[in-house]
Amino acid sequence: MIRLAFASAVALLCSILSTSGVLAQAKPAQGPAAKAAPTTTAPAVPAKWVRPVKGTATIEIIQGAPKRVGTEVVTVLKIKNTSAGAIALLKIDEYWYDRKLAIVSGDQQRITRPFNPGEIVEVTMKSPVKPDLYRNQYQFSHAQGDIKVIAVKKFQ
Repeated sequence: MIRLAFASAVALLCSILSTSGVLAQAKPAQGPAAKAAPTTTAPAVPAKWVRPVKGTATIEIIQGAPKRVGTEVVTVLKIKNTSAGAIALLKIDEYWYDRKLAIVSGDQQRITRPFNPGEIVEVTMKSPVKPDLYRNQYQFSHAQGDIKVIAVKKFQ
């Protein structure tokens, strides 16, 4: 007899718990203020994979004027990929020379993600200030070859 009472109590408890779970999933009542138009966001565009360039890639650059900021010379470069494929691991080396054309300072920056065709990136070069800085030069390369650089005033 005790088992029968225990079994009926367990069955009653299970039915109550399953009913409360169903009721908890029901939508709450919406009043007139809650019926505003739902905001929708645009679906995320999947990233497009572009085959990397092997050999010589081409880029266009717009070079900003070097400016002294504290103890550094800061130059901002805007770079546009004009190749047919992505540029993998773009590396930019900046060299500063003195009047005797000896290297006195420089910086190196890398773009580690694929640099897709038509994409524009901005790179900030920061070199320590040394006495007698005269001129600077840039060298570009990538993981699978060289870079042909075209200096422009603005991108097309």
